[in-house]
Order: sequence, then C-alpha cells, then structure tokens
Amino acid sequence: MRSIIQPTASSKTLNLINSHIPTPNHAQGEHLIQIKACSPCAGELLWPANFPPLAARTLIPCPDMAGIVTSAPEDSPFQPGDEVYARTNYVRPGNAREYSIAVTDELAHKPKGLSWVQAAAVPVSAETAWQVLFVHALAKGNGEEIDMEAAKLAWNGKRVLVSGASGGVGVWLVQLATFLGAEVVATCGSRNVELVRSLGAKEVLDYRVVDLKEWAQLSANKVDFVVDCVGGKALGDTWWTVKDGGVVLSIYQPPLQVCPDGFKGDSITDVFFVMQPVRRQLEEISKLIEEGVCRGLVDSVWPLEQYEEAFNRLDGGLTKGKIVFDLSLNH
Repeated sequence: MRSIIQPTASSKTLNLINSHIPTPNHAQGEHLIQIKACSPCAGELLWPANFPPLAARTLIPCPDMAGIVTSAPEDSPFQPGDEVYARTNYVRPGNAREYSIAVTDELAHKPKGLSWVQAAAVPVSAETAWQVLFVHALAKGNGEEIDMEAAKLAWNGKRVLVSGASGGVGVWLVQLATFLGAEVVATCGSRNVELVRSLGAKEVLDYRVVDLKEWAQLSANKVDFVVDCVGGKALGDTWWTVKDGGVVLSIYQPPLQVCPDGFKGDSITDVFFVMQPVRRQLEEISKLIEEGVCRGLVDSVWPLEQYEEAFNRLDGGLTKGKIVFDLSLNH
C-alpha cells in the first residue's frame, strides 16, 4: 500500500513509500480500515521530536480519517463494510496510507450525506471543540463533562471570544458555542470575516486591524471565556478581553506562558488541554451534522502524491478549514 512517512522524529520533510498492510489485533479492539480520505493537523510533524514516546512508532501523519471497516473484532459495533470516521490516537501511526488501524473507542459511524472528504475534515476539530465546551471550559480544567441540556443552560448568554475562528477547530467552536446559546466574538483575517459571521459569530474582528487591548477598554466588550486556537502573541492579546472571574483556555499552549506584563485581572482561570478521541462524543457530533446544526469545512483536497504541496499549504497558516487527502485521486 501507499503510505506517507516522516523518516525520523526530527525530519521536516516526508516521503511517499510502499509499505505492508498492517495486521489488526482484534483482542485489543483493533479494526483494519480501508482509508478513503485523511487529514493532517497543523504542526504535527513537530510532535515526535517534542514528545519522545511518539518517536518510537512508525511516523505516519494524519490523525483524522474516514473509511470502510475491512476487519473487526467479533463483538465490535463496527463490522466489515461499515462506513466510519475517527481521530485515531497519536500513540499509533496515523492514517496517511491506504489501510490503517483504529480501535473501538475512537470510531464513530460516518454521518449520512457526507462524502469521504467531508467526513475526514471533522473528527479532531469537532471533538476538540466539543471538549472545550462540554468538558474543560466550564469545569475550569477539572475534566467533568456535562450533557447537552446542562451545556445549553451553562452557555446561554455567555460571551465567548474565539481566536483563529476560521481554522479547523475555530469553525466548530463558533458553530457549537452559538448552538448552545453563547454570544460569540471571533477573530480571523479579513478574507474570512464573512465566512465566520455566517457560522454564527455575533461580532468578527480582523486581527490585523483590531487591537484587543484597546477594544477591551470598553467594559461591554469584555468576555466570560477566551478560547484560543493560535497561541503566541494572539493568545497573549486575548488576556486583556476576559472579565474578572473568567476563563482563558488555549488548545495551543498553557495561557500563563504568554500572560502580558501589566495584566491586572482578578481570579482568572487558565486552562490548557490536549484532546483525546472519545467515540461517544463523535457519535453526538454525527447527529448534529445530520440534523444540519453544524458542518465541517474543507480548505482544499489533494492526492497523496502531492503531500509536499499540501503540507506547505498547511504550514502557511492561512487555511480556511481542513486540508484533506483523497485517496481515490491519482491512483
């Protein structure tokens, strides 16, 4: 089978090779999946060097995938022929290959009506947004998940600032937070303002134009929650916008690392977490997609053979939604 591989943990480049089809261990809940489409994550080529345990595995990118079950444990809810999608765990090789491995607790049924490409753009982004809104932000990092009705009560009327709102996770945060009743303020580049507004944001700020410290001088602009998808200076600037007693959450880095000098907020909770795949959450997301409540966003579609161009676009930081490899192309 064809596979994209990162030769070493420190490699900044990739290769397309022929490799053996993996063998699933059914006793450990493993399924063999014929991959129809897969999607990379920004910065993932740096993960093996930054987290040495990951470097011990075969370094295949793309944790998001959609495909068909070809082999499964007898007691699995997913049997050969089932159409599934998942964000698979980073401890195993990723899904930029024609066949891959996924375990029961990662998989969910592909939403009806979505193409393979559309489905592959969903899991990591949607599950991350779900875990922000249903687990980590409200529990202030304690990890206690709440159900849909409790979430609607908790988020109703809350002001939420989402930075990087046109990116893979950002588009899901805007849609889900709006669905739960929050008032969303979003930051993005000028070319994506109308897109983000169409997803439900009440106010959209062009980060190249608006100075958040100055914007937050008006107390009515202050927010209850900051959810950052960018890190660095963008995350640092968001500290000025949060109310006393509020929450600054980032999926990029611990927020305190970039808390600006002179910030005087009181009782601010800072939260950082790394998402984990949860089957039940992804099945709930499937229902919301099928009901038309929210949707994923595909930036561009590539054959595996154009992996260099695809990763260059990803690394450019200007994608609108997710980059997806369609394995039916050029083969």
